[in-house]
Amino acid sequence: MHLEARDQRGFFEALVDDGRPLLTLTGFLLVLSGGFALFLSATRQFLPHDIQFLGMTADTLCAINDCRVVLFMFHDRVAFGGTLIAIGALYMWLSHFPLREGQPWAWWLFVVTGVIGFGSFLAYLGYGYLDTWHGSATLVLLSAFILGLVRSHRNLRARTGPRSLLQPGVNLSWTSTPGIGRACLLATASGMILAGVTILSVGMTTVFVPQDLAFMGTTAEQMHGINPRLVPLIAHDRAGFGGGLLTCGIAVFFCVWCGTPSRSLWQALCIAGIAGFGAAIGVHPAVGYVDFFHLAPAYFGSLIFLTGIALSKK
Repeated sequence: MHLEARDQRGFFEALVDDGRPLLTLTGFLLVLSGGFALFLSATRQFLPHDIQFLGMTADTLCAINDCRVVLFMFHDRVAFGGTLIAIGALYMWLSHFPLREGQPWAWWLFVVTGVIGFGSFLAYLGYGYLDTWHGSATLVLLSAFILGLVRSHRNLRARTGPRSLLQPGVNLSWTSTPGIGRACLLATASGMILAGVTILSVGMTTVFVPQDLAFMGTTAEQMHGINPRLVPLIAHDRAGFGGGLLTCGIAVFFCVWCGTPSRSLWQALCIAGIAGFGAAIGVHPAVGYVDFFHLAPAYFGSLIFLTGIALSKK
């Protein structure tokens, strides 16, 4: 009798449990990846596969135009790192709170953001640069993510479809203080989604906006003359940031819309906001890219976000 009552699960089965540990691990690894991107940018280093693809080191490229091209590349990578940290923080909150309670909307939010986030990886192919390190890491992370989704689906309270994302977590008066706070956070998330789509589209097409070229003091044609692989590498970074920002915006929107206001949600949103806006805005003065028109959407978005956080504090 005592033997039959013991846990008969295998080692691996116990580790993955109901799938949430794998989804939490996905979020944690995204945070680590974002932190690594910030570290590399702060130390002005390229990854080995970047150097191999370009045939140039960051120091060699830094000798061109007062290092403006390299600084521009790191500015993109810092912003991307911030979005990864933000997404990772929200993933860990989703796994440990609403998904633990079996709320279907949390599972479907993982699905939607996973499809968009991992799917945006394909945008990198638009300019012909697919780094093997990024590709390999993405495949490993995707495998854990999918297994986590499969195993966690069985524990949902109801087998509702993606329409569960349309149901608000609570009914708040839009004129109340918490309601205004929610409206501000939803508006911020909507702006992030729009910005993500725009940056992703630019990364897949023209790559640069006029302010970018003015900062670097060059043109796309001149960069092609310096190194024909330089623009594809920058396009890869831009598409990655755009996809990350789009994914983050969707995650924020539905966490706010479907989630029940709580201390844990407020803290997760604070972490995401500090990481996302802090990286995206803070890197610009650090590299000298301070064009107000370029930064205005981020300034406005951060102001609305802070207002929403202040009004919805738990």
